[in-house]
Amino acid sequence: MMEKMKDMNRREFLRKAGKAALGAVAVSSLPMIAVADEKEGAPEWPWKYVPLDKDAVLELCYKKFYEYGGCGGGCFGGIMDIFSEVTGYPYNKIAPGRVCSLMAGGFGTGTLCGSLGGALVFVGLVCEPADAAKVRDELFAWYREHSFPQYQPEYESITTVAHSVNCADSVGTYMAATGYKMADPERKARCAAVTAEVAVKTITLLNVLYGYEEAEPVEAPAPVDETVGANEYIGTAVSEIGGELKVKVTMDGDKIAKIEVLSHNETPGISDPAFAQIPDAIIAANSTQIDAVSGATKTSEALIAAVNDALSKVKK
Repeated sequence: MMEKMKDMNRREFLRKAGKAALGAVAVSSLPMIAVADEKEGAPEWPWKYVPLDKDAVLELCYKKFYEYGGCGGGCFGGIMDIFSEVTGYPYNKIAPGRVCSLMAGGFGTGTLCGSLGGALVFVGLVCEPADAAKVRDELFAWYREHSFPQYQPEYESITTVAHSVNCADSVGTYMAATGYKMADPERKARCAAVTAEVAVKTITLLNVLYGYEEAEPVEAPAPVDETVGANEYIGTAVSEIGGELKVKVTMDGDKIAKIEVLSHNETPGISDPAFAQIPDAIIAANSTQIDAVSGATKTSEALIAAVNDALSKVKK
């Protein structure tokens, strides 16, 4: 009995000490789940979403990139910090800090940009799976074609487009264009801006999903000229995803000079990297013996097959 009482006293002491420490320890050093009121039950999922001040999100997530260990922590932690202030429970029961810091550097392997990872953790809190997938696809499609960094509070910089959601491509394209190294403050500021801009885009997409704002109008694509001129050849192939895909190939002697995608029904966002990379790769190699784009394999294969069909019509 005495041993049980001692054990209970120790636990009571630790419990009280833990509560006192919450007021003194920085948020970034806290565990993910903060001490909760025993009267509060588990929150219903998905959690309630409310629109946020985008300027506040932009500014805070930029700062949290440095405080929370990089892009993943900065994006998720910054959004959660603001929700904690705006809505309180249940957001104030998660101390985000560095819980997403391992997402930095493309999860340490140069894969998915950590800011996208952090954003998707938040999306998963406030969306049903089907809605979350829709937001994800729209966010990825935007990221691939967005010119980063637009937000430049510290350094003036050129902007670059990665045509990819991977960290290695996004950062690599930027460093190749600027000459900056990973340790340079300008490179870090660029990734802090990526963090902030991804957070704002995420909030924008969620605002549209929940009816707080209208979606941006989508510009209709310019009509594609299917007229075949000298040294131009039409090729078609069937994709397992979208059906018929049509291209026009322009030859310059025995070299492939230009490849235009005339029509397709591939999935927006997912297929974009194939359309951005495969034509350039074929032209650079002057051959269709190239690798498919990871994550868009079926579209890549259909695009290569359509080019082969066009090349089969070139007079030898």
